[in-house]
Amino acid sequence: MDVQPWRFSLMWIGFVAVLAMANSIGAEPYELSRNDVMDPKAIKSPEVSLFGVKLGDPESKAYDRLVNEKISGVKAEQEGTFLLLLDARKPTGPMAGVRLMDGKVDLIFVNNRFAYKVRGLFRNVLNGESPDEIRKLLGKEECGDENVMGAVMNYAKQGVLINYLGKDVNVEFTSPGGC
Repeated sequence: MDVQPWRFSLMWIGFVAVLAMANSIGAEPYELSRNDVMDPKAIKSPEVSLFGVKLGDPESKAYDRLVNEKISGVKAEQEGTFLLLLDARKPTGPMAGVRLMDGKVDLIFVNNRFAYKVRGLFRNVLNGESPDEIRKLLGKEECGDENVMGAVMNYAKQGVLINYLGKDVNVEFTSPGGC
């Protein structure tokens, strides 16, 4: 069978397109500062990114994206194993960041100081007024603890942990696992 080179190229392009579509069928990507993902079931921590940095990314990529690249309105600094992002207008404490362990990103966190930059579901979570309001947004957590001081809500299958302490709300994205 004589296959002309241009036909082979078209077949190859089609094959690559099918593979790309198959890879995109998984969880919807969620760039915290860009995407308006609102379905809590669509959020899986391995698909969450903070300014292009995802869980499992090498330390060099995280450092390049968060520290070397200038992010509008954000001041970045390294403290121990953390790359911290501070609001350049009011750098009173970190509003987001990542933890680096064994040369890779193993935790992404955001708190209510970052709510003005977050898009989608987690903007509402970070502005939540109560644990019950957060549960209305995300559903019932798999495990956690609630007392008069606040609540820890662990959505372990998705790799999301919410710490609620009055007006302070922190969200951590880690590898999905058990409680």
